[in-house]
Amino acid sequence: MERVALLLPMFGFLCGLGLASIPSTTALKAIFASLLARCFIPIVIVYNMVFYQAGSLSLMLFSFSVAILMFYTFKAIFKDKLRALCISYVNLAWLGFPFALALFGPEISAPMVALYVGGSIFGNIWAVTAVSSNVQSWVAITRKVVLSPPVFALMMAGLFRAMGVQHLPEHDWIDWVYQGAKVGMSFTGMCVLGMWMRHTQVQWIDIKRSSQIFAMKLLCGLIICGLTYWLVPIPQIETYIGVMFLLFCLPPAANIVALETHYQGTGISAKYIASGTIVSCVVVSLYALLLHIV
Repeated sequence: MERVALLLPMFGFLCGLGLASIPSTTALKAIFASLLARCFIPIVIVYNMVFYQAGSLSLMLFSFSVAILMFYTFKAIFKDKLRALCISYVNLAWLGFPFALALFGPEISAPMVALYVGGSIFGNIWAVTAVSSNVQSWVAITRKVVLSPPVFALMMAGLFRAMGVQHLPEHDWIDWVYQGAKVGMSFTGMCVLGMWMRHTQVQWIDIKRSSQIFAMKLLCGLIICGLTYWLVPIPQIETYIGVMFLLFCLPPAANIVALETHYQGTGISAKYIASGTIVSCVVVSLYALLLHIV
């Protein structure tokens, strides 16, 4: 099972590189991304919230709070909201889940879901306000958050828990759907990444800049995770601390460039995302090696 968890993301990435050469790449990438965000991840969220594990709410708050802290810290350092957003709003969907499953195995799904939900709520609130020159009303922001797939999945999970689904004596078919969604999530996420990276051009100066930023992020991660481990009473934190640190190893969320293009008519964040993704793959590989040694 651990070998499958490691090989599946690699297989998905290689498939993405190969599929990037066919004429319908753009449409295929959109289909895979939609399946990931609107089908596979919501199923995984619903399952893990229905069969709730202790500490999930704390991990949501951790992810949300860390994103806010990182955004305002790096906004103060760089005086640039877009760059701060690229540092704080990370790619938990396409890369976070496949990387987490490969590094820690299938049992890490529940805490990863909690971290993803917290980061997604941050993204839905802060992303538009960071790239838009117009002031967003709280009504519009609230509507966007409530209608986002992760929050909708949380509401569905709450409904299912209220109906007592978690007490069903037999739920093998639910487990099979969940396992299938995890496989689909890992494969499609890395496949989209492969298709996207095939046509991305990155200069050395961008790699160098992203490496410097990642060094700062990793230092922040060591400090924040260390303080959280010793000072915050999160249930089972000994099990979760590794995946909590993974947050600081991930690149910017890919949809930042779409929002920037829509609201500002520019695509500056594309180079941050592309170079950050390359550096992130190296950082996560080194992290995996460290985990293997330890």
